[in-house]
Amino acid sequence: MAWSDLIGQARVVDMLHRTLSRKRVPHAYLFHGPKGTGTVAAGLELARALQCTEQTEEACDACSACQKTRRMVHPDVHVFFPYPKGTSDDDVGQRIKRLGESPYAPVDYVRRPSLDDPEKTSNKQVMYHIDRMKEEVVRPMTFHPGEGAYKIALLTDAEYMNASAANAFLKVLEEPPDQTVFILTSSRVDQMLPTIVSRCQKVRFDPLSPDAIAQALHDRENVAPEEASMLARMADGSYSRALQLTESTYLRESRTLVLNFLRASYTCKVAPLNERIDAIANLGRERTKSVLRLMVRWIRDLMLYQTLGDEAPLVNIDQAEAVANFCTRLPDADLQAMVARVEEALHLVGRNVRTRLVLMTLALQLRTAMHGASSTPVYQPLPEQALTDALRTA
Repeated sequence: MAWSDLIGQARVVDMLHRTLSRKRVPHAYLFHGPKGTGTVAAGLELARALQCTEQTEEACDACSACQKTRRMVHPDVHVFFPYPKGTSDDDVGQRIKRLGESPYAPVDYVRRPSLDDPEKTSNKQVMYHIDRMKEEVVRPMTFHPGEGAYKIALLTDAEYMNASAANAFLKVLEEPPDQTVFILTSSRVDQMLPTIVSRCQKVRFDPLSPDAIAQALHDRENVAPEEASMLARMADGSYSRALQLTESTYLRESRTLVLNFLRASYTCKVAPLNERIDAIANLGRERTKSVLRLMVRWIRDLMLYQTLGDEAPLVNIDQAEAVANFCTRLPDADLQAMVARVEEALHLVGRNVRTRLVLMTLALQLRTAMHGASSTPVYQPLPEQALTDALRTA
């Protein structure tokens, strides 16, 4: 990878170029922005440029140092992920190797609990813990570089430091050893220790444009232009998210479930509606949440089409005909209410409310909104008197 391979972050590249050319590299960077926008890729490229024996603003990709950093085996470049306790060194090593091969690859334990199964989920806590912070990060970074110009530590998802780990890291950040550079990445700076943030040079990464993501998918992954355009608009400004979507074996199936559920909600015929609800609920809680997120995107496409017509930049571009038909046949549908009801259902499913009950109530409220009537929230607490009466008779 070279700076030119960083997707859509010209401002960031220009700033890092100037810093490297002036030979005034700060001891700590914080690359922050949405996941998949290039924070990790830029961190790896900065490490390569700093270790390159040519000592310019661009890695030469020919010297021994460049080759080692590309293969992720340079002894003075260390990459860290937060991960669950009990994670094997082999698994961490495989993720680091894959990151070297594809710097935008979603290899972190938050989004990708299993490298082999992109659809697998996990409830294990992902964190930087104090023991690991001391042994793997703080202590090694106090040593002098073995063969490179710097000792470099790239800590991804730095917001996952627990309080004790963050305080241990803060100590070395306050008094950094000579020739050390820390590169932290984060999508949630607000969850980081403020004293850590204040001691880093912050570099903001913007969400990527759909056009930039689509072009990268076509050029790097050989995705057909129409499919690349659809995936790019679903990726919410994240190239890593777009890569995840290309691996998804159930994306098209889920989008069909969304359309079928909306149609069944409109007619509200019992048998078809129950069939659609079962089809979604049987996927499991995490997959159901994914379907609901796709439903929100589909309704927002309706909003775009209602406003812009055929010029609307639809996410579900391949379902443009279905979007147009919906808007034509249901011009009075309350689309804002539909989005609100689906987002509420998504929240309830995440809170472990019974999935089938949520989906049934959602269908009824969507039907009301589609007919232009005033819908009510999916969840409605019992009035105080009704709750009192229920407790008395229990």
